[in-house]
Amino acid sequence: MARFTLPRDIYYGPGAIAELKVLAGHKKAMILTGGSSMKRGGFLQKVADVLHGIGIETQLFDGIEPDPSIDTVFKGAAAMRAFEPDVIIAIGGGSPIDAAKAMWVFYEHPDKTFDDIKDPFTIPKLRNKAIFVAIPSTSGTATEVTAFSVITDYKSNIKYPLADFEITPDIAILDTDIPLTMPKTLTAHTGMDALTHAIEAYVATARSKFSDALALQAISDIYDSLVASYYGDKAARDKMHIAQCLAGMAFSNALLGIAHSLAHKTGAVFHIPHGCCNAILLPSVIEYNAKACGARYAEIARRIGLPGATDEQLTAALVDSIKGLNQKLGIAQTYKDNGVSEELLLENADAIAANAVLDPCTSSNPRPIDNEQMKQVLLCAYYGTPVTF
Repeated sequence: MARFTLPRDIYYGPGAIAELKVLAGHKKAMILTGGSSMKRGGFLQKVADVLHGIGIETQLFDGIEPDPSIDTVFKGAAAMRAFEPDVIIAIGGGSPIDAAKAMWVFYEHPDKTFDDIKDPFTIPKLRNKAIFVAIPSTSGTATEVTAFSVITDYKSNIKYPLADFEITPDIAILDTDIPLTMPKTLTAHTGMDALTHAIEAYVATARSKFSDALALQAISDIYDSLVASYYGDKAARDKMHIAQCLAGMAFSNALLGIAHSLAHKTGAVFHIPHGCCNAILLPSVIEYNAKACGARYAEIARRIGLPGATDEQLTAALVDSIKGLNQKLGIAQTYKDNGVSEELLLENADAIAANAVLDPCTSSNPRPIDNEQMKQVLLCAYYGTPVTF
């Protein structure tokens, strides 16, 4: 039986943080965030004010790092067990929300280890102690509506995408005032992450009519708004914040592909932001997958008005358009041009490829791939050479 799962409620628009008032009747909320941007922008205070106004006690857990670690997850879970919240509220970029999802698991199931839950769909039943609310600050990861959480094991230098519908948030709040604070580079990287989500979801093996509609709309809206959003246009920022959420709804159910498999593994080794990795990889991955799903890439190209008389021409136009989008967003197209040394690449290419093949996202890629092919896709993305195999 197929399944399509979303949060119970999504509140959106300017000032949507005020909708936290629906939590009336709960007693304690732990608020989790990353650095200081949510505090500087006054958004943490807005969250606290709404909660205190309806009689909810709060505690803050901040300082969650980019690419959150297993250690941070267990520290947060311990803090939750000490405070005993019945609501968990994560606000910020993908990292604090992802970390809070994993903390939630170990708060409710302190007997579990990370190894117990790192494989897809192995997370035990949640909501025994708390519900989960996500408030994203960036327009890219869409973790506020997904069944995923990416956690980094710094001992092995591997990012693990936890996957289970249990960690799909109960409530998502898309306050369009928040992404107005994003700097340009973050806008570019998170926007390309969102585009990769939508394109990979549209060709993934678990796709459906439900996810297709969301993915195509997201792609169209991202093409309409990302460049203007990068330059600070408010209406475009609003549109991007909703578009990335549509992409998240699509990929949370349709799953992803090898752009994300390689992004997870190269990001941890090369220390390049996740969205930037996706921007680099997406053209090469489309070229690799086109033998299996060229007609679907052609349909994407038609949707966004690209030229071409055949599926091959349309797919090539899509690849060129993504490279052009990267250029407009100030993203260098190759790993080499992003400062990764050839020595670092060659030292790690075999391990990256092997780990990427084992990544959960690989199983839903439209074209099967082995270690050697994965390595060759990586090398093409490093040097900027076309994928012809």
